[in-house]
Amino acid sequence: MQNAQNTKNRLVLVAAITLVVLAAGLNYAGPQIEQLWENFKDSLVQVQTQTTTEQKIISEESAVIEVVEKASPAVVSIAAKQVVFSPFTGPAAEESGIGTGFIVGSDGLILTNKHVVSSEKTRYRVVLKDGTDYPVVAIHRDPFVDLAILEIEASGLPTVELGDSATLRVGQTVVAIGNALGRFSNTVTVGVVSGIGRGVTASSGYGKSEVLDDVIQTDAALNPGNSGGPLLNLSGEVIGINVATTSGAENIGFSIPVNAIKPVLTDFKAKGRIVRPFLGVEYVIVTEDLSVLRKLPQGAFIQKVVSGTPAEEAGLKAGDVITKIDGEDINEKHTLAQVIRGHKVGDKLQLTVNRNGEVLTMTATLGEAPST
Repeated sequence: MQNAQNTKNRLVLVAAITLVVLAAGLNYAGPQIEQLWENFKDSLVQVQTQTTTEQKIISEESAVIEVVEKASPAVVSIAAKQVVFSPFTGPAAEESGIGTGFIVGSDGLILTNKHVVSSEKTRYRVVLKDGTDYPVVAIHRDPFVDLAILEIEASGLPTVELGDSATLRVGQTVVAIGNALGRFSNTVTVGVVSGIGRGVTASSGYGKSEVLDDVIQTDAALNPGNSGGPLLNLSGEVIGINVATTSGAENIGFSIPVNAIKPVLTDFKAKGRIVRPFLGVEYVIVTEDLSVLRKLPQGAFIQKVVSGTPAEEAGLKAGDVITKIDGEDINEKHTLAQVIRGHKVGDKLQLTVNRNGEVLTMTATLGEAPST
């Protein structure tokens, strides 16, 4: 703000000098006065532009700093302790930082990615910004989204606020905080929302890949170890969970929209477990191109029906194509998984199914997905 004030002072000085000259020479230097006036107007425009630019930079910097100061105390590093065997020393415990999480409950409720805490044989710890660490006492993994809810025994912890990812706009400034490379905790990067509603096959940065559906694309740098950390708007609210990058590309990262997570968190707080609706099929989407190539209708091609599930009870079989649910088309922009996630356990779905050219109508009652 000091630079802006200095600029204003210079503006006042220039104006004063110019007015004195105008007054002194008004009667005998008409052309010179006109030229002075034109020069003054040019200087005024330059000074105003410079002042506006400086104020904008200062405003953006202040906003980012405020976001970091507000949210970073609630961003944690997740460390894994594994027993490794050395032919020289024998078995030994080895700890490494592998990911990030953020606190959503002051009593020790933490969100992160499922792939960060995927091992059943590993002991995980949570490390706060101030260095305090806690053992993870319970892990709840979402069967459908790359999400895990961790529990630690603590109280009075700082938390972050969850925002509304439905209001995001392309070009909006966002801030990512994470445990970069598993070594540099609370690393801050800034970028913009580059795209919304993306569907990609992405890499977590540690050699694993997965299909991501309806995610946020950002150019805020996401490095291995950032997985599970928050993507924040300039109000300091979480609008996404950083999940992955694309291999072979720069400045392209992806985050799960927070609105896909909030219902899961609400159910968890009420029931103590992650509750997801479940049909019980493995499928691939028949795209428009694949439809022409394979002579199949567009929809969800059923590869496998899991025994004892709502899908089996409804009469679905491998080879069926679900073309509509409740009258709405199933395609690559409106997938079977998206439709199911939008319902609750116990909801009845009317399925339009193509079986070898014959159109059938079935009713399936969604069950609860098994825990993972």
